[in-house]
Amino acid sequence: MTYQVSKSDDEWRNELSSDEFAVLREAATERPWTGELLDESREGTYRCKACSAELFLSTTKFDSHCGWPSFYDAADNDAVELIEDRSLGMLRTEVRCANCGSHLGHLFDDAPQTPTGDRYCMNSVSLTFEAAE
Repeated sequence: MTYQVSKSDDEWRNELSSDEFAVLREAATERPWTGELLDESREGTYRCKACSAELFLSTTKFDSHCGWPSFYDAADNDAVELIEDRSLGMLRTEVRCANCGSHLGHLFDDAPQTPTGDRYCMNSVSLTFEAAE
């Protein structure tokens, strides 16, 4: 897939911290309950840490008690890319930024308490938060 924002690994390494690079570019996962955006409750927009693309709105964030920020829908139908992930011996759906291909987290269909039934389980380190004014 070709992305609007495309950089070499060296360019990404120069722009991201080692933890950010591990998650965004190598699909690592931050430890649960450690992300700085987990308890963020202000109104605003969540953006890709790598390219600043708008990904999620605070109105779709919910407490899923899983240890990572969770949303029940993306900000736009084209904001994220969903990819089959068969790593770790299981079938999951990886969520990537559709603008730069960075790994954000995974999508699960285990949230019946939400309007969509979906849980976009995101790594805090893969996102930035922009408070509404």
